[in-house]
Amino acid sequence: MSGVDEAGLFAGADGVLRCRWCKASKVYQHYHDHEWGFPVTDEQRLFEKLCLEGFQAGLNWLTILNKREAFRRAFADFDAQQLVRFGPKDVERLLADASIVRHRGKIESVIHNAHRMLALREEFGSLTAYVWRFEPDAASRPRRLTDKVLQTLTTSPESIAMSRDLKKRGWSFVGPTTIYSFMQAMGLVNDHVENCHARALALEARARLGCPTRVKRRQTD
Repeated sequence: MSGVDEAGLFAGADGVLRCRWCKASKVYQHYHDHEWGFPVTDEQRLFEKLCLEGFQAGLNWLTILNKREAFRRAFADFDAQQLVRFGPKDVERLLADASIVRHRGKIESVIHNAHRMLALREEFGSLTAYVWRFEPDAASRPRRLTDKVLQTLTTSPESIAMSRDLKKRGWSFVGPTTIYSFMQAMGLVNDHVENCHARALALEARARLGCPTRVKRRQTD
């Protein structure tokens, strides 16, 4: 099995090959198998992930994933229309909620970014239409994704461009590394390593999706 390990894979109890990063728990493996890398066009899910990526800063995704349902309860299921009505009392309430990550800056960022999200919706029709403008061209992606290659993929020209553009629009906790992690999770890129069973499934899901919301990307400075 050393060759499998070197390829960035592991074989679970079911014999299925998965990306090594999800080895820690069954919850992580379920997330890997059914969510990570599969294309998402639901606006609320996209906004939720942007918010949770902000909470992840300085932590690891498994910590956030284990608290995801608590985050959803605390933040009105990441419905921006409800979040923009949150005020100082809500911030204090959330700071007292031990079921989530109690970080004032990150909590206030979610509320702040909800206002920014509604502005994007007004301009582009939806956060979905905006986000998928930054989908990389297939030709720019690595021809063969190995564990070694994956370890170098912490940003991309597209994640840098999206981060820069969001910051210009007033968003917070949206650095280029955070945005690339968001792109990996939401299926704008497929970073399952070669021979991971979910890689082909994510590619099939992307093929079925086509380009439902994508508009021609414009250059961003």
